[in-house]
Amino acid sequence: MTLKQLEYVTVTAEKGSVTEAAKELFIAQPSLTAAIHELEEEFGITIFSRSNKGVSLTKDGEEFLGYARQVLEQTKLISERYKGKFHGKHRFCVSSQHYSFVVEAFVELLRKYGGNEYEFHMRETQTYSIIEDVSRLRSEIGVIYINPFNEQIMMKALRDNALSFHELFTAKPHVFIGKHSPLAVRETIRLKDLEPYPRLSYEQGNHNSFYFSEEILSTADSRKDIFVCDRATLFNLLVGLDGYTICSGIISEELNGTNIIARPLEADDYMKIGYILPSGIKPSAMTSAFIDILKNQLGR
Repeated sequence: MTLKQLEYVTVTAEKGSVTEAAKELFIAQPSLTAAIHELEEEFGITIFSRSNKGVSLTKDGEEFLGYARQVLEQTKLISERYKGKFHGKHRFCVSSQHYSFVVEAFVELLRKYGGNEYEFHMRETQTYSIIEDVSRLRSEIGVIYINPFNEQIMMKALRDNALSFHELFTAKPHVFIGKHSPLAVRETIRLKDLEPYPRLSYEQGNHNSFYFSEEILSTADSRKDIFVCDRATLFNLLVGLDGYTICSGIISEELNGTNIIARPLEADDYMKIGYILPSGIKPSAMTSAFIDILKNQLGR
């Protein structure tokens, strides 16, 4: 096994095609195929399943890729530490629940450290996908929340995936509504006040357990429920249907406009919002910079 072979596997997994991976790596396709086959022979596993549509990771391949990415990340850290400043294409990926402050931090990181060449990924995605992304090192860091309702389940999921949770701040529950909503005149809102209006929530895919819900108080009764996949749709429906969603209350007018406002919700609950990292792996310089930006933005 060589570092070059590990790089070949990661690029092939990202591209989903041996042909495209060979172009990215500037090697001949037969050479790439042979190198991957040698790895499969060495460890007695099948890393990729092949079809006329390309390649996809097997279950063993997904596990192998996680280890490969850890080795390559640690190799990069050693190189940066002992060879000086990194010269090359900066790469960074964060997976997060739908928080505007994370997007703002991502933008600031890109402006400061992107350089002339970069490949950055900002994944606003489902809660369990965030855990998987960080566990398998598809993302260097994830941002989620924990509260009394989901804490036992979430902490077990993090332990099972060798991840650690680091709190950024604690937020009391708020409601996002349109600025022209009938509820906008209230300084605070009660759960009872929300009953006539549609509740907006983010879909959680195959892991749709309410323990993985992005919204707290997800088990509260609601006569009208709408599930969406992205933030823009959710905000449009908040305005168009006088809907609401329960959240942290932090919103960026610069990114999301002035049509959405937040009101405190009278409820005995809270959200511990923080970031997750792989346990036992030192964060890269880029990840550490991102964490510092997050903390500075939040005044932590």
